Amino acid sequence: MNSILNILSGTWFIISTNFPMWLDGTKTNPTFNYTITKKNGKTFLIDEVKYIKNKKTKTINGFDYLNPNNDKAFTWQGKGFLAIAKSHWEIKLIDEKNEWAVIWFSKTLFTPEGVDIISKNSKLDKSIIEEIKTKMLADSVLKKHVNSLIEL
Repeated sequence: MNSILNILSGTWFIISTNFPMWLDGTKTNPTFNYTITKKNGKTFLIDEVKYIKNKKTKTINGFDYLNPNNDKAFTWQGKGFLAIAKSHWEIKLIDEKNEWAVIWFSKTLFTPEGVDIISKNSKLDKSIIEEIKTKMLADSVLKKHVNSLIEL
């Protein structure tokens, strides 16, 4: 069985979201880029969020630490001047082939609670997106976000 860190490793495209940063139109083509690393005996993910702004690639760097009580939940911590920033996120749904997932993220001082549908592929078929939304409706945490999702 693949560990969640192995499954997440690589690039994920944000297909649909209700995160305001991706919906204001100034930042496009967002991806999550995860690399497994070890330091001081702890395994975690290097987390690079990449996007285009004013025709230039921008990056938000951080680290994702696995929650010891939930193997699909993480604490993100920013790197550099963002080191004071932390947020919690969780993989709430993932398909059998590990090609798409729904992540939920908590409210922080700077961002609202929300969800992203992410995929290893840059596009998902409309029927798959509808199937994901149907599955989201069965989850008490995700269902309140279904109607606010916008496809990118």
